[in-house]
Amino acid sequence: MGKQIGYIRVSTVDQNTDRQLDGVDLDKVYEEKISGSTINRPELQKCLDYLRDGDTLHVHSMDRLARSMRDIEDMVEDLTKKGINVRFHKEGWTFSAGGMDATQTLLFQMLGAVSQFERSIIRERQAEGIAKAKKAGKYKGRKPKLSKEQVDELCQRVASGDEKKVLASEFGISRQTLYRLVAEKG
Repeated sequence: MGKQIGYIRVSTVDQNTDRQLDGVDLDKVYEEKISGSTINRPELQKCLDYLRDGDTLHVHSMDRLARSMRDIEDMVEDLTKKGINVRFHKEGWTFSAGGMDATQTLLFQMLGAVSQFERSIIRERQAEGIAKAKKAGKYKGRKPKLSKEQVDELCQRVASGDEKKVLASEFGISRQTLYRLVAEKG
């Protein structure tokens, strides 16, 4: 019989991990306080490296494993193909070793479609809110990182042949921003 492995994640150091997998009997737990926006998380990588055929990975909920449905689906598919069970406790779903079946694949695709729809609705609402605030004169956008005088100095130094990489670093901007400012001033 395989081991019962837990993966616990919260996004910030202020958040508490106590409620995740509370009462689940686990042989080993990997825990981290880091954003789920990337799958390159140290404890997640250690956990994935540790898992073996016959083990079960326990995760409180799908969003604790990854933010993107594509990333979650890829991870679950890879793990189940390696003979590892994956259990999401909040959702009450277990994906069994041996690879995802047609129903599980459909479930992920439907969840992915719903997630994409939700993100689109949020973006639309955000754009509407910004447009309304602009119309009311309350939204000014992001403040420029450099003052007009700094932009003038930057352009003069670029024209005199100073290295752009060094200038970008000195002014605390990306090279892309440097090129855009120079072109706008041009």
